[in-house]
Amino acid sequence: MSERFFPDAMPPPLVDGTTLPWWQAAAEHRLVVQECSQCSHTQFPPSPICSECHSPERGWRALSGLGKVYTYTVVYRPIAAGQTLPFIVAVISLEGSGGVRLISNLVKVSPEEIEIGMEVKVIWEDMSETLSIPRFERR
Repeated sequence: MSERFFPDAMPPPLVDGTTLPWWQAAAEHRLVVQECSQCSHTQFPPSPICSECHSPERGWRALSGLGKVYTYTVVYRPIAAGQTLPFIVAVISLEGSGGVRLISNLVKVSPEEIEIGMEVKVIWEDMSETLSIPRFERR
């Protein structure tokens, strides 16, 4: 098990046929982004069709897990029992993703240390044997 940042009381993500491959990759600690097989457009969250050309043909592009803080907010009110406050919700611009941004948590950093453009890398929070959540820390 990895280091834990959030309590077990956090609600689990909703998984469907479109998002299942993304969650399966995450469980293996692989960060991927959906990529259209027709026009190579990347998108997140995953969708049944490409938002550019509307093709249903899609695959997955592996990412390095590196990125930069695009924007963030500091949360001072808990959303689950036992949650440590404050916590940081950040929008991460992912390197090599074709412009995709991912909303996640920035961990191991105090609110006073965060800067827009700060370089970050993915780390994984294992919530169970089959569920891992990407979080980000400073590079």
